[in-house]
Amino acid sequence: MTIAWVLGSKGLLGSALCRVLHFGQTDLFVPAERFCWGDEQEFIPQLTAAVEAFSARAEGLPRWEVYWAAGVGNMSSSEADLALETRALTRLLRLLDSAPRLAAMPGAVVLASSAGAIYAGAADHIISEDTVPAPTTAYAREKLKQEHLVRSFVRAGNDRIALLARLSTVYGPGQSLNKQQGLFAHIARCIIRNQPIQVYVPLDTIRDYIDADDAAAAMIAALRAIPGTSTAFIKIIASEQPVTVAEIISIFKRLARRAPRVVTSSGRLTNLYSRRMQFHSVATLPYPVLPRTSLLVGIAKVMAALGMAYATNLFGFRDA
Repeated sequence: MTIAWVLGSKGLLGSALCRVLHFGQTDLFVPAERFCWGDEQEFIPQLTAAVEAFSARAEGLPRWEVYWAAGVGNMSSSEADLALETRALTRLLRLLDSAPRLAAMPGAVVLASSAGAIYAGAADHIISEDTVPAPTTAYAREKLKQEHLVRSFVRAGNDRIALLARLSTVYGPGQSLNKQQGLFAHIARCIIRNQPIQVYVPLDTIRDYIDADDAAAAMIAALRAIPGTSTAFIKIIASEQPVTVAEIISIFKRLARRAPRVVTSSGRLTNLYSRRMQFHSVATLPYPVLPRTSLLVGIAKVMAALGMAYATNLFGFRDA
């Protein structure tokens, strides 16, 4: 049996990874205490103890996997916050490298990054793994640094592999409601509260949205299909079904059975996002085509989850 550790297990992607891994009979490791990510003096001993416990749990098993879906960084994060995240990843890789039991057995690391950020300045009409990264933000540049760290970790050891997963926009009912991000969650909140929907990009902006569980399943399948060892494999994880913001709003209208009020305007992040972002993966791996959640079904799940939260006031919602 494989043992897996998902860092960021409470987040949208991390919780999806845990669900899919658990369903696939993977032994999930959970640290004894929740990490204090923002306090390095607290975080470092917590992480050290967690790696020791993970190493002990892994002994005797055929393989270990670590999924990095953690971090609080986003397109508007400060360089200091992003550097903190990179230092945390650096510390984790060093601890994994120095754990004798883990070094003696096959292991794998997965790093999740935003494809939209990494290729934000790319001129290609359709972006693939052959597209040269074109970061336009500190967030994207930091993610490329993190990918380099993982590559170095793989080269430094024996029988290691890594998946550098560059994801399109991930959505799902588990998205944080405390962050001002996530178009689907934002639209759903506004509809439920009967408030105008503020949109900071043109309605013909094209994006690729993938359900969190679909993204998690694709990541796990891709990782386990990587041939050989000492390999860091780049893979774009996307639905490959581009959609405009106007089409998304139309789906919400259909589900809500009323026309939402939409207000378009420019914001400080408007120019950071490309008008067109389409993906097609050419990094072939021998795994079967996975079932994909349709946008209609996925948005319905988001609406239902937020409607339940609103009804029970779990997140402090108030009527407008």
